[in-house]
Amino acid sequence: MKAFTALTATELRLLFRDPASLFFMTAFPLMLLVLKRGDSGAVPGYIAMIVAIGGIGALPGIVASYRERKFLKRLAITPVSPVMLFGAQVVAQVVLGLAGSALLVVVSIVGFGVEPPRNLPLLAAAFLLCSVMACSLGFVIAAVVRNARGASLIGMLVMFPMIFLAGAAVPRKALPDALRRIGDFLPLTPGVDALGGGWSGTVAVFPMVLLAGIIVAGTAAAVALFRWE
Repeated sequence: MKAFTALTATELRLLFRDPASLFFMTAFPLMLLVLKRGDSGAVPGYIAMIVAIGGIGALPGIVASYRERKFLKRLAITPVSPVMLFGAQVVAQVVLGLAGSALLVVVSIVGFGVEPPRNLPLLAAAFLLCSVMACSLGFVIAAVVRNARGASLIGMLVMFPMIFLAGAAVPRKALPDALRRIGDFLPLTPGVDALGGGWSGTVAVFPMVLLAGIIVAGTAAAVALFRWE
């Protein structure tokens, strides 16, 4: 437990010192909120975007950079297991995502008069599932793409189209039918739906079950494919 706590604390410090992660997971969603003039319907989607930026966009490059610098090889001879490393990364990403999401929610309510979420526990559960799901996909990318530059590039190439087609950056109803049909099959779409349900107070059972299934499948694939070097 001490090793996990120390590893998690280190990952948190590194994330909070990363200007790119801080900007895109805190300031960038606020800029979009201002442009949307506090559109209440956009807030759950922006929360999904925050966790996707961290888990899918940033995390693969972080893990791959550890591999390139032989940090993972050194960890392999310590009590730190891949599961422990994955857990520390997930906690760090969830905490930073939670900070960015909380800031977004407070600004939307206080600054733009958006109605508060009707079911906060349900919203929190949806947030946690969406965050872990994004991280599981990020670990799969990091397991398959071994170098930091390639993993970062693939993570961004996966994340950016997904946040638009899944309804995180723009409402899906604004997309053409063909693009909406593509979005039906993206793993971030149930995250947007689950967060929207939590915000409106509606239990989105099927999207949350889908998120749980993606987490199980993604984690299993990442553990099976992951190599220390």
